[in-house]
Amino acid sequence: MKIVAIGGGEIGRSGFPVETTKIDKEIIRLTGKSKPKLLFIPTASSDSEGYARVVEKHFDTNLGCKVDTLYLLKQKPSRKEIEDKILNADMIYVGGGNTLKMMNVWRRYGVDKILVKAGEKGVVLSGVSARAICWFRSGSSDSRRFTDPKADLIKVRGLNLVPALFCPHYDFEKDRKPDLKRLMKKTSGVAIAIDNCCAIEIIDDTYRIISSKKTANAYRVYWKKGKFYEEVIEKKNTFLPLAGLLKK
Repeated sequence: MKIVAIGGGEIGRSGFPVETTKIDKEIIRLTGKSKPKLLFIPTASSDSEGYARVVEKHFDTNLGCKVDTLYLLKQKPSRKEIEDKILNADMIYVGGGNTLKMMNVWRRYGVDKILVKAGEKGVVLSGVSARAICWFRSGSSDSRRFTDPKADLIKVRGLNLVPALFCPHYDFEKDRKPDLKRLMKKTSGVAIAIDNCCAIEIIDDTYRIISSKKTANAYRVYWKKGKFYEEVIEKKNTFLPLAGLLKK
């Protein structure tokens, strides 16, 4: 299984800089292809075509991928069409938006099971921002704020390919840290909290932390015997055992 979960960062929206190129190049490298087929899944943004154009410019025009998009809501493809697109891709890139809505739609269409099959087949699975949650057991999500801007962050269930809770934007959104501290008090195991422009790269049962900005970090967050821990995960070029990272 090859997974790259990015904490956040821009890829070229109008008026914003491109911030994650170094990480994105690593996702491409993992495919082993010179011009890999990238499948963009924009369900969380309600199949935004504008977002798809930004992804295509960044990954196709700038980075040399062949980009296709899976529109679940606008085109309502058949199960076979969905399976063909996902399983024939070299890499999956999941875009930002409403994670809770996305997971509900995926389960309705069977996309969750097909993505697991793709990962087992060797397709590189990636996502940015809160949509990186989908690869984990669960994650800290702002999904309720799409209908109520004052709503609290919530825990959303993912595909459980990584048995941990994922928290994006750890340095970028001021309520992420205190909310994760609260959330983990009633959540077993460990949370992986990631700053913008940083990612965790997982290959089978190993991992490493990569970033496109020197100051961007990843953290292990958990409670143990009534004490709260927030530990910076060291960045190394070598891969380390994932089990050690997820153990309290």
